[in-house]
Amino acid sequence: MELMTNALWITLIGMGLTFGALALFWGMMWAITAMPVKEDAVERDSIPPHKQDQKAKAAAVAVAIALAEQEQQQTAYFPMPETAFVSAWQLGMRTRQMYQKGSKSK
Repeated sequence: MELMTNALWITLIGMGLTFGALALFWGMMWAITAMPVKEDAVERDSIPPHKQDQKAKAAAVAVAIALAEQEQQQTAYFPMPETAFVSAWQLGMRTRQMYQKGSKSK
C-alpha cells in the first residue's frame, strides 16, 4: 500500500510540474503578445518616399533573380538501364532456386 501511495504522489508531482510549466509558458507568451509594438509604425512613417521606392525596386530585383534561377534549374532525367537491377526479393528467390537445383543434382 505504501508503494502505491508513493507512486501516486510521484505521479501527481510530475503532472503538477508539467502542467505548471505549461501554464507558465502560456502566461509568458500571452504577456509577450500583449505588449504594444509602436516602433514599427514610427519606423514606417519616418522612411522618406524615395527610400521606400528603393526598397520596392530591390524587392522586385530579388524576385526577378529568384524566378530566373528557378527557370534555369532543370531536373536531370536518368533513364533506367537496359538491364534493370534485381530486387532483393528476386535475388532471394533465384538464390533459393539455384540452391534447390544444386542439391538435387548431388
